[in-house]
This record gives sequence, structure tokens and C-alpha cells, in this order.
Amino acid sequence: MSDPREIELKLECEPSDLAVLQDHPLLREAAVQGEAELASVYFDTPDRQLHAAGLGLRVRESEGRFVQTLKAEGDGLFDRPEWEQPVEGAEPDRAALADTPFARRVADDAALEPLFTTRVTRRTYLVEQGESRIEVALDLGRIEAPAAGDDILSICEIELELKEGTASDVFALAYAIAALVPVRLGVRSKAERGYALAAGKIDRVRKSEPVPLHDDMSAAEAFRAVAHACLRHMRINEDILLKSRDADALHQMRVAIRRLRSAFSLFGDLVDDPLGVRIRAELKAATEPLGRARNLDVFLATILPAERERHPDEVGLLGLERQLEDERAKAYRDLAALLRSDAWRMLLLDLIGWINAGPWLRDDSPGRVSLREEPARVFAARELDRRRRQVKRRGRHLDDLDPEERHRVRIAAKKLRYGAEFFAPLFPGKKAGKRHGAFGKALSDLQDHLGALNDIATGHELMRDLTVEPAGATTLFAAGMTAADIEARSRKLLEAAAEAHEDLVDTKPFWR
Repeated sequence: MSDPREIELKLECEPSDLAVLQDHPLLREAAVQGEAELASVYFDTPDRQLHAAGLGLRVRESEGRFVQTLKAEGDGLFDRPEWEQPVEGAEPDRAALADTPFARRVADDAALEPLFTTRVTRRTYLVEQGESRIEVALDLGRIEAPAAGDDILSICEIELELKEGTASDVFALAYAIAALVPVRLGVRSKAERGYALAAGKIDRVRKSEPVPLHDDMSAAEAFRAVAHACLRHMRINEDILLKSRDADALHQMRVAIRRLRSAFSLFGDLVDDPLGVRIRAELKAATEPLGRARNLDVFLATILPAERERHPDEVGLLGLERQLEDERAKAYRDLAALLRSDAWRMLLLDLIGWINAGPWLRDDSPGRVSLREEPARVFAARELDRRRRQVKRRGRHLDDLDPEERHRVRIAAKKLRYGAEFFAPLFPGKKAGKRHGAFGKALSDLQDHLGALNDIATGHELMRDLTVEPAGATTLFAAGMTAADIEARSRKLLEAAAEAHEDLVDTKPFWR
């Protein structure tokens, strides 16, 4: 028997947006409506066994009745297992969890303690959309954690839960709501935010996380899990950038988008449909401001300080720094304009809709069906083999390649590295784990050297821009001097990159 599942899309918004929606015919004319005050207490063991297992346990009280719910990660964003049952009181009923992952992940003698509480006013509407029935929940409230003292987290979100019908109707309803109020895709559950509040890690920049892949997944299920993980990585760091100029959050958001674009390439023909091609092209074009801001961050944080250390008496470096700081401020303004635009918000909704209900999932041609249903492990091994051969072939005589050819090697290595990270859970075991560590290190070394060479090329571009734009003579002199200094590093980096490429070729693949 399959696990009970929750198909739900979360949208984040402002309290004023909820007021607009409540008064709109879309919800006002819903046949079934309700309102409730919900208080949910979340529990875990003292050493956080549930959180480590990707599980969340709560007991929710409303009007004197208690319901216990255990949720798992599922595909990481949209579709996840859920076990729910009424209980007698405010404490968890462990006996009712006997047939759930709780029993396998939590020791019998492990105590459960309350960690945080969510208090929400929820207004619900049952909406007919297409051939589906969807529950729309407008949640307004807060999260409280004793460990956080007086700190609280506000809750203002819209949840669309599929009660009956197809996932495509959930996204159609999300688009209709987004046309009325400026919602954003939500990727963090109330439980996750509660854990962050309790641990004092609110608004922490996030690196990529392991993708929840497992042996019995199909290739299509693996792609959805990978894409969801990348979207989650991106949105968490985007939220930080919406509040402040943060170079680390920018870097991680850019990494997330690159990982997502690499996933499109790795899964290739499986997800290649006209709508997906359009969305991917729009994503690439829309995110150009991130690259400009990141390049300036790197130059100002690494290359320029090294120049000041080499040439402490060169006054032109101060003018160069001021001009590049102005350029960076403009790049971040452009980035803020992008992230606050309606086009960006709608693009992400288009993307999540395509991932979960796009033409690539509806194509019934034998070739497409065969690709979708192929075991993820078989698909991953074949693709990793192909990408490894590509890096091996393109990287021959690396230190003699021109910059454009080296760039192709860097991109190929990056896709192989992301693929190795995505697919690692499909190849469990001590031997595979040891090989994965060695393979990942060899790939990382190659990428580090190629990335440093790319930073040099980017530095040259920035210096060339200064010769076009108005700049003082001393600033131009400093720019020329800086360009010469960074070029002097190229030969050593090329030799190191060629050696790293040889090491990678000699490293045994972990997927065999």
C-alpha cells in the first residue's frame, strides 16, 4: 500500500494581499467556506532525530479537538507523504505512529519534547478549478519558540491543497491568484521555519542540500526531485536578497540556478519540450544581473585586495575601487528590480508548474514514456558515463587550449560535478561512498583551477569596460596594471588545471 500523500502548493504574500483575495469573487463565491483558530505544537527528541530524518510531528488543537500529523520530505517541495489521525490530547500518541516512518527512525526510549508553536487564523475555501476541487487556505499568524525568547516569525501564506483532480489545476489556480496579488512561491514549511527560529538560524544563507533520491525512483521522479531541490535552494537565498545586499546569498542563488540549468541538460531528451525550452531561455536571460553583481563581488573581494597588497603606493587603485563599487551598487539595484518584478514571480510559477505538470509529463509517445519510466539509477549511470567521457575528451592538453575551449571544459566539468552530487544517493554503500568522495574532490580541484582562470578572464572584461567608460588617468593606469598582474597568474593555474584533469581521469567512477 502506498503512503497517504499531500499535494500542496505554498504561496507567500503580505497581509494586505489576503484581504484583497478574501474580497475577490474567486473566493467570495466559493461554495464551502470556513474559519478556524489553529494552535499547532511541534515535537522532536532532544537530539532532533525527527528533524534529521526529514520528518515533522505536530499536534494541532482547534475548538478543543486534537489532530496529530506526521509529514515527510517527499519530493522536496510539492508532493509529500502525510499521516494524520485524531488523538485524545495535546501530547503525541506514539501508538498511532506505529505504521509510519516515526517507528523506524525514533528510538523507543527517546523522549519527545515541544519545540515551537504556530498560532494561525485560517480561512478556508473549497474552489472548483477545471475538473478539480482545491482547498485554498489563507493563513495569518506567527511562530513562537521558547528558545528564541521574544523573537517570533510572522506567517502570511496561501496554501493550495489538491483534494480531488489533477495537479495542473492547482497551478492554474496559482496563476489566477498571482494575477490578483504579488505572491511568491513558498518553499519552506512552517515546521522548517520553526526549527530555524528555535535554533537561532533565521535568514541563514543556505548551500545546496542532498537531493532526496532513492533506488526505486523513475527518471522522471528523479528529475522532479532534483529540480525542486534547486528551486528551494534558490528561493531561500532569494528571500535574503530581497531584504538586504548579501554577497553570499547572491552567490548561492546563482549556484542554485546553475544547478537547475545543469539538471535540464543532464536529463536532456526526457524534459525537452517547447514550453520547457521557452521557460529555460527566459530563466537564463532574466538572471544575467546576478552574474554581473557576482563578478564585481569577486573582483572587489579577492583580486583588488591582492593588488593593493602588491602595490600599496599606487593611488590609482583607490579610484579603481570607487568606480567598481559604483558599478556594483548599480548591479545590485538591477538585481533588486528583477527580483521584485511581476515577470520574475510569474516565471517561477511557470517553472514549478512545468516541472510538475508540463508537456514532458503528458507526452504518451513510446520514446518519452520509456524515458520517464526508466529506473533513475540506470539513467544516472548512463548520463554520468557520458559526461565523464566528455570532460576527458575536451580536457586533453588542457594547458594548450585557448580560453574559449577551456570555458567549454569548465562547463562540462561543472555539469559532471552537479550530476555526481544529484545522483550520489542512488549509489549507496561504503565502497561507492568512498569513491564518490575521491571523485568529488578530483572534480572540485579541477573546477577550482578553471574557475580561477575564469575569474581572470572576467577581470580582463571589467578592466576593458573601464577603458570605454569615463575614468581618470590614474584609474586607467591602475586598471592596466591590474590586468597585467592577474594575467601573470594564468600559466601556473593552467599547469595546475591540467594536472587536476589527469587526476580526475585516473579516479574511479563511483557509479560502477
